[in-house]
Amino acid sequence: MANLLGCCCEGDERLLVAEFMPNETLAKHLFHWEAQPMKWTMRLRVVLYLAQALEYCTNQGRILYHDLNAYRVLFDEECNPRLSTFGLMKNSRDGKSYSTNLAFTPPEYLRTGRITPESVIYSFGTLLLDVLSGKHIPPSHALDLIRDRNLQTLTDSCLDGQFSESDGTELVRLASRCLQYEARERPNTKSLVTALTPLQKDTEVPSHVLMGLPHSGSVSPLSPLGEACSRKDLTAMLEILDKLGYKDDEGVTNELSFQMWTDQMQESLNSKKKGDVAFRQKDFREAIEYYTQFIDGGMVSPTVCARRSLCYLMSDMPKEALDDAIQAQVISPVWHVASYLQSASLSFLGMENESQMALKEGSNLEAKRNSPSQLK
Repeated sequence: MANLLGCCCEGDERLLVAEFMPNETLAKHLFHWEAQPMKWTMRLRVVLYLAQALEYCTNQGRILYHDLNAYRVLFDEECNPRLSTFGLMKNSRDGKSYSTNLAFTPPEYLRTGRITPESVIYSFGTLLLDVLSGKHIPPSHALDLIRDRNLQTLTDSCLDGQFSESDGTELVRLASRCLQYEARERPNTKSLVTALTPLQKDTEVPSHVLMGLPHSGSVSPLSPLGEACSRKDLTAMLEILDKLGYKDDEGVTNELSFQMWTDQMQESLNSKKKGDVAFRQKDFREAIEYYTQFIDGGMVSPTVCARRSLCYLMSDMPKEALDDAIQAQVISPVWHVASYLQSASLSFLGMENESQMALKEGSNLEAKRNSPSQLK
């Protein structure tokens, strides 16, 4: 299970804080993969881990999991699959909450408006179909293919030669059992674990190897900026940020009406230029003032947020620096500089564990950015 760390509440806003899962969702790796499709061996591991997670929930008295689907399955730093706790967060006492596409909804929910423990097994069956096919196939269509013994059409063509006919047949058989119309005819979670365990292959091979992904637990070598942030060397950080200029703002759009453009653009650009001059002259209070005018004018720039973040650090204002570093990453989610600045800000705030996590994230983002496949 992906751990729930806590919750936040401020005014009318509520937020659940969950453990960070850096390697996307099962849906991403099955339906929207980029480098390579998920291997058969890894798919078998995913469904076993998922069955074990559901059995754990059952043993803990949390037998209802709402809207189980491929987006609820996440991958941790080791690329091991984890079940999100989001499906357990809803009030499941009456079993009324369900939000999936009706084509994938358990039959009993359509009849009664309620789900039962057996409904979770039905949803698990739809996930087995996802794993088999690499597509989100409606259960009714999949069952027609199974009845017609048209398994070749059901199975993902990317898996050709990766599994035996007996293993494929066993997974299809298990899926069809989970998708039985009558809830009492479906297996329980313990039976799922028992059926899936013998199918596992390459059990000693780490998941990140099977997934063909770098091991997130290892930190890539730090760049000069990463090193400067890890040492909290603000002078070196200033020099590097100044040399970077605004090249990382490419592709960032500022949505302004024509009137706003004519009235505010020149004024905003002048504010940014004055801020840059103050930044180079190390007049950080003045730089903050001009960069704030630029941002308050409705302009969007991750670089300005990053520069103001460093100015706040120079002014011994780490909380404000962290806010700006986070905003830079909101604007440009895969920008390593934003993660590095978060790391430095967190360190100044005394949050060393969180600082190291942000430093590692920045290093990995920078490594991905500079990888040969990204440079093509």
